[in-house]
Amino acid sequence: MDPTGWIALWAVSFLGSHLIISSSAVRASLISAVGEQPYRGIYSIVAAATLGPLIYEFARNKHAGPLLWYLRAVAPIRWLAWILMLTALILFVGSFINPNPAGMAPGGTMEPRGILKITRHPSFVAFSLFGIAHILMNGWAGDVIFFGMFPALGIIGGMHQDARKIRELGDRYRELVAHTSFVPFAALISGQVRWASGDTPWAAIGAGVVLTAVILALHPIIFGGNPLG
Repeated sequence: MDPTGWIALWAVSFLGSHLIISSSAVRASLISAVGEQPYRGIYSIVAAATLGPLIYEFARNKHAGPLLWYLRAVAPIRWLAWILMLTALILFVGSFINPNPAGMAPGGTMEPRGILKITRHPSFVAFSLFGIAHILMNGWAGDVIFFGMFPALGIIGGMHQDARKIRELGDRYRELVAHTSFVPFAALISGQVRWASGDTPWAAIGAGVVLTAVILALHPIIFGGNPLG
């Protein structure tokens, strides 16, 4: 099998195993059989057993397969990629400041605030934007498969967590879903929620800018290539 095939195989294995183990039926059965903490251990082992080889295979075979598109020389697309990366980093940091609703305690508040008014799944959206930005800059088949895994995982993961939290929390979580959106800014644009001055995630924005600068400086050393062209 050529490198592109191996990258695809491990990507499908990672996504498939993640969806199976975290599905409602399998998750409930495993927790019932072994308990919550052992289930998390099994989940982590399976994830590592599939994600590790995927990263290893991709690291050894970057730009594998046919070139589907080449947009690195297109300045607007390059800037778009960096805007997406900056947004992804801000959302990722913001997911720790305003935790994802899926991690809320059963008795916690369901009123969205801060970055949750932009998207109720900031970490999943961050993964998705990260993948899209890199797909724009890496049009080789192997790269598209590898980086395409991130938006696939982000979208499916967000949908899965919404469904699980509705089962667990019922109408309380349905109300949160009704006043927020998965797609960034959709709830704000539609008027489902209103932005207040105190919602601006200044800490996340500052951290995102710093992380972007660090990545710009270290990218050629750690990952190769020049992100600025």
